[in-house]
Amino acid sequence: MCKVVELFLSPSCTSCRKARAWLSAHHVEYREHNIMTQPLKTEEVRQILSKTENGTEDIISMRSKIFQKLNLDVDSLTVNQLIKLIAEEPSLLRRPIIMDDKRLQVGFNEEDIRVFLPRQYRQVELNRSRKAV
Repeated sequence: MCKVVELFLSPSCTSCRKARAWLSAHHVEYREHNIMTQPLKTEEVRQILSKTENGTEDIISMRSKIFQKLNLDVDSLTVNQLIKLIAEEPSLLRRPIIMDDKRLQVGFNEEDIRVFLPRQYRQVELNRSRKAV
C-alpha cells in the first residue's frame, strides 16, 4: 500500500497548481497543506530538511522578495532559528514541496514527480513505452 504524498503549496503558485493537477490526474493520493494559511510545523520542517541533499539551499528561495528584503545569511542560522523564520515568513520557501516517507521534490518537474507514482503504475508505463518503440 502506498503512503500518502504531502503537498506543501501556495494556491497562487503556478507550479503548485501544476503539481496538484498532475497528482490528481495520475490518481496519486495526496494531502494538501497551504503554507500561507497554515505555516509548517516544526516537525514538518525537520522532515523536509532531513530529505534535502543541500539543506536550506534546496528549500529557501533566494530570489524571493522577502529573502532579499530580510538580507539573510541563512547558513548562520541555527535549525531552530530557521524553523521559526519559515513559520513567520512561509513565502521564503520554494514551492511546491512534495514529499512522502522516502522522497522529496521541491518545485514542479514532470519527469521527477513520476517517482511518486506507485511502482505498479510505473512498471505498466515502462512496458507501454517499450512496446511503442
